[in-house]
Amino acid sequence: MFNGAASLDIPCPVVDVTRTVDFIKTVQKESGEIPWSVGGKTDPWDHVESAMGLTVGGCLREAERAYEWSASTQTDDGSWWACYREGRPHAETYEDIHGQTRTAMYKDTNMTAYIAAGIWHYYLVTGDRAFLRKMWPCVSRAMDYALNMQGPEGQMYWFRGQNGELERRALLTGSSSIFMSLEAGIRITSVLGEKKPEWNFAKMRLGEAIRHRPRLFDESKSNYSMDWYYPVLCGVLTGESAAARIDESWETFAVKDWGIRCVSEQPWVTMAETAELTMSLAAMGKFSYAEEVLGWTQDKQYEDGAYWMGITFPDRVIYTGEKTAWTGAAVLLAADMLYGLTPASRFFCHRR
Repeated sequence: MFNGAASLDIPCPVVDVTRTVDFIKTVQKESGEIPWSVGGKTDPWDHVESAMGLTVGGCLREAERAYEWSASTQTDDGSWWACYREGRPHAETYEDIHGQTRTAMYKDTNMTAYIAAGIWHYYLVTGDRAFLRKMWPCVSRAMDYALNMQGPEGQMYWFRGQNGELERRALLTGSSSIFMSLEAGIRITSVLGEKKPEWNFAKMRLGEAIRHRPRLFDESKSNYSMDWYYPVLCGVLTGESAAARIDESWETFAVKDWGIRCVSEQPWVTMAETAELTMSLAAMGKFSYAEEVLGWTQDKQYEDGAYWMGITFPDRVIYTGEKTAWTGAAVLLAADMLYGLTPASRFFCHRR
């Protein structure tokens, strides 16, 4: 079982693992919850991402506490609310189909399904079958909830509102992430001897929808870089298809020495997107390119180990000033892929 801080055992020439994971620990609450930042909101997806960062850094008990918080706050139908403040569900803002900002309580399919990815990642690092078994009911109910919102052509609908109404829009980034969560869930079933054949079928249908039916997905987000690389990061597109997709929009989103734009028309890059693009390149086996891109993040960090959320260019204004735990976690996951810090270093790789 892996049980030591990665940076103490394996050299990481780019990222100071200990300093960044120590920052994430300062954000985590006693309950195990990991908000975006100290005093900030919590969403279930980024909470799991931060737990994965703790796992990379060898903080296993802290990661377990994070997943135990997830299990303790899971609703009766298997989902989580999209936003929590002070440990309680809270209304969250989102854009409706007309681009209008709305605020409401809702349950996001991708945020719910991501628990499977986190728990599988933890198992790959630790080999802790007992914890995997302990978390199985939580994972199983979460995946079943998400798959109840799969559309007739394989797409995943975005969320269900507090009143039970289904938001029948499918987001490409979220659906790609659910594809990866399904893969993780299926692998968990193989270890535990559980039977969920419907998950395999759902994953196949979702993959076909993403690859061949782009009309099913909300085009209003196509100017976001995540819509560009997430199908590659999550293993929906591999091989020549993945390479073609990255090449297609490289000039649009990649700003050499700065990072990856969050939105194509805005002059600012974010460290989380830069780390995730690093992982996408590494997933394809393009490790030298991935290392170069990750290097763009390393002069954009606070002394306490937190990474800047983003920065404008060329005027170099930090944007925003919030210190987010999940940004650091994304960098740690990217470093693990490049330098083999843990047994889960090939978690995102297309050829495992």
